[in-house]
Amino acid sequence: MPYRRSVPRRTRRSPRPSPPGKAPRESPTPTSGRRVMVVRNLLPKPLRGFAVTFGTMFRRVNTEQYPDEKKPTMPRYHGRHVLNRHPDGLEKCIGCELCAWACPADAIYVEGADNTEEERYSPGERYGRVYQINYLRCIFCGLCIEACPTRALTMSNEYELADDNRADLIYTKEQLLAPLAPGMEPPPHPMRLGDTKDYYRGTPAAHMLSGDLEAAAPDAIIAREREHSVVQERAEGR
Repeated sequence: MPYRRSVPRRTRRSPRPSPPGKAPRESPTPTSGRRVMVVRNLLPKPLRGFAVTFGTMFRRVNTEQYPDEKKPTMPRYHGRHVLNRHPDGLEKCIGCELCAWACPADAIYVEGADNTEEERYSPGERYGRVYQINYLRCIFCGLCIEACPTRALTMSNEYELADDNRADLIYTKEQLLAPLAPGMEPPPHPMRLGDTKDYYRGTPAAHMLSGDLEAAAPDAIIAREREHSVVQERAEGR
């Protein structure tokens, strides 16, 4: 015969004696305790779900008259990318390809090239000769913006990117570059704001504000750099 192990039965604990002068406490029956648990735990959850459902069912339908009436987007909306420029018109992109490496959808293609003294498109040694973003793959996550070391790539609020041709959704560098603001000079041209460190720090060079070079630089850049110097001096308490 197989060996059977005997398991001792659990003995019920005797209730604690009530203090003198007080009536003994009645223990709730198992059935009543189970009902209380059902009411407390299960009943509010369906009611909360039905409240959301009924609130949506009887809500007034809001029809947006798009594209006749376009609503403004939120300030931090992730829309179409923009390749930014420096105040003198040089490109901020240095062709490092960090944005392409950070893209999880493999939607960015960058091909860098070297700057020369005759043709300079950006401060430093290199610039982005080829820059493409495939909006058929882009998921607008913004990781490319975080990876950019020079703030050359930002995202605008433009969201109208639909097209009937797949090839037109591959944006090139010319389509992504920010337009020239007043006072900017289209590259290639020499650095107007000093050396490479002045561009990356965003501080104007001292010789930029001298009288002998004011004629060589646009008036808008001179005014902007002077204003920037005044703000810095006030912040430093000079």
